[in-house]
Amino acid sequence: MKRREFISLIGGGLVWPAIARAQDGAKLHRIFWVSTESEPDPFLDGFRDGMRALGYVEGKTVTFETHYAPGNPQALRKIVSDLQRKDIDLVVSSGPATRVMTGVTDVPVLFALSGDPVALGVVKSLAHPGTNFTGSTFLSLELAGKRIELLKDIYPKLRKLAVFSNTDHPGEPLEWRATLESCRNLGIEAAYVPFCGAREIENGLTAAGNVDADALLVFPDVVTLVHRAKIAELAIARRLPSMFGWSEYCDAGGLLSYGANQRTTYFRLATYADRILRGENPSDLPVMRPEKFELAVNLKTARLLGIDLDVSSILFRASKVIS
Repeated sequence: MKRREFISLIGGGLVWPAIARAQDGAKLHRIFWVSTESEPDPFLDGFRDGMRALGYVEGKTVTFETHYAPGNPQALRKIVSDLQRKDIDLVVSSGPATRVMTGVTDVPVLFALSGDPVALGVVKSLAHPGTNFTGSTFLSLELAGKRIELLKDIYPKLRKLAVFSNTDHPGEPLEWRATLESCRNLGIEAAYVPFCGAREIENGLTAAGNVDADALLVFPDVVTLVHRAKIAELAIARRLPSMFGWSEYCDAGGLLSYGANQRTTYFRLATYADRILRGENPSDLPVMRPEKFELAVNLKTARLLGIDLDVSSILFRASKVIS
């Protein structure tokens, strides 16, 4: 068999079930999307791409009912209370919106969460959720040490690190302990700068700027994500090399980030949506963990801080370079 024919056959085998599913028109699945992000929403776009790749056709085999409350999960409570009166097949909650879904017990709920879903109480364990919730968590404690190593790689003089953390975030104590241990192993003093939710972030930023640190590490969560530009500006103004969890922070002016690609995570989440819509129980689907991580570097910020990245190997390792 010629190579071209072989590729065609394999490709046809992959897409045939998808085409068949799109054409059968057996049911229009209704998905309820709730988010504390704002529109346009790249995470919804990633999820939609994943559903399309599985053969779902919007308006024919799937439809999305979207609800947004940027940075304010409490505003979603009224919307969620109406959920009981709707004919919804599946709920997808993005980020902290999952908190307002905890009272939903009779509809499958998929989540993508930066924190610990066990600590939040929506699953019994990552391996065996045991409830109507499952999904993906971005929480990767093993990344805590890697982020500090990368920061020290481009700034070898690092001796004291300000750790900016929202304590109103499931799993935060675990992330702080892992970070503290990594700092100790690298001979770095960790200056813990906690704050609680959006109402305290201004005071938290002031405190972070006053700890006389050499660099800034920011834990990823929705509050720091919403205020990422402000945090990046503070770091530049204080001449602090900064490390974040996701590349969206670097897009806003952060120096470095290392973590999961969120859009890819939402794309993968569609596979669970497909399985649940086909009848599988979310209780039996293990919570997914990120498989790929990306290192992002902002060259413009590096120049503003006077950091010469040409003497570091970090550019060769970077997945994304912002110039």
